[in-house]
Amino acid sequence: MCGRTVCSLAADNLRRACAYRDKRGRRRQPEWIGRERYQPSYNKGPQSSGPVLLSRRHLQQDADSSERVLMDMRWGLVPSWFKNDDPSKMRFNTSNCRSDTMLKKSSYKDALLKGKRCVILADGFYEWQQQSQGKQPYFIYFPQTKDAGAEEKEGEEEWKGWRLLTMAGIFDCWEPPSGGEALYTYTIITVDASKDVSFIHHRQHQALALTVLSPRMPAILDGDEAIRKWLDFAEVPTQEAIKLIQPTENVIFHPVSTFVNNVRNNTPECVAPIELEAKKEVKATPSSKTMLGWLKNSQESSPQKKENELPKWTSQFIHSPSPKKTSADILQQWLGKEGQPAAKKLKS
Repeated sequence: MCGRTVCSLAADNLRRACAYRDKRGRRRQPEWIGRERYQPSYNKGPQSSGPVLLSRRHLQQDADSSERVLMDMRWGLVPSWFKNDDPSKMRFNTSNCRSDTMLKKSSYKDALLKGKRCVILADGFYEWQQQSQGKQPYFIYFPQTKDAGAEEKEGEEEWKGWRLLTMAGIFDCWEPPSGGEALYTYTIITVDASKDVSFIHHRQHQALALTVLSPRMPAILDGDEAIRKWLDFAEVPTQEAIKLIQPTENVIFHPVSTFVNNVRNNTPECVAPIELEAKKEVKATPSSKTMLGWLKNSQESSPQKKENELPKWTSQFIHSPSPKKTSADILQQWLGKEGQPAAKKLKS
């Protein structure tokens, strides 16, 4: 499943990161509808709003279906046929949609067959592992290039910053029966977890000694061609698009502080790696160094609270936190210590 995500890029950078090539090979940035409502977040949960990609033809019938737009939508799909004036009165959770039942449940089937496919954008997502002392969170994301943490130069055409995780979703447009503004909402499609991500769940199963359903993860679209096919509903029919919904091994992860367990905590500390095994000596990895650069460059654009409002938190990796330190300072300290954990690389 997917219960929390991270989308921390500043608005201009997020739009640049979504650049694509149209049918003529020209590089374009999608128009952003509802950009003024965007708020970067390190701890985004269901019912919050965030940017998603979709085909412009959903909004303009004569548009090229391959043209993309960014649109602000709320997480948790409200079907267009829902009759209550208050969408919070829905009796079932629609933040996630299982790939094996999405064509059986009317909440998703109707929208999917009408081509209402979208791509949810995130830096990554969180997953929790049940342990004897409680739930241990992990941050899961795409492997990053060495340029991901570098400072962007003015005039650069290609985006070289953090590579966004692109998750397949379904959206719908609900209009209150008594009239009012239309509400656009989405759900994230989930699939069986890939081998190494399921490692997080397997320990949970052993600890609980229970027989449970197969672990799940978001359906991730890896590469622009997969994104193009998923979004272009006029050229790619539903049955062909569904073939793109498969588990991926092309992600990595690292443990983070239980600070993230409270959705009200929304600072870069949420994604900073922590040390789980103090006695285990592991060298810093390129991914860890990339994370450092990413956090350094996110400070100016990240949602910040006043210093005296920052929550006090501790972990196995930081025993005496200083409120004056930034997350980049903390990560730099972590990289300089012995016994730092490497990001887990999933097999490709």
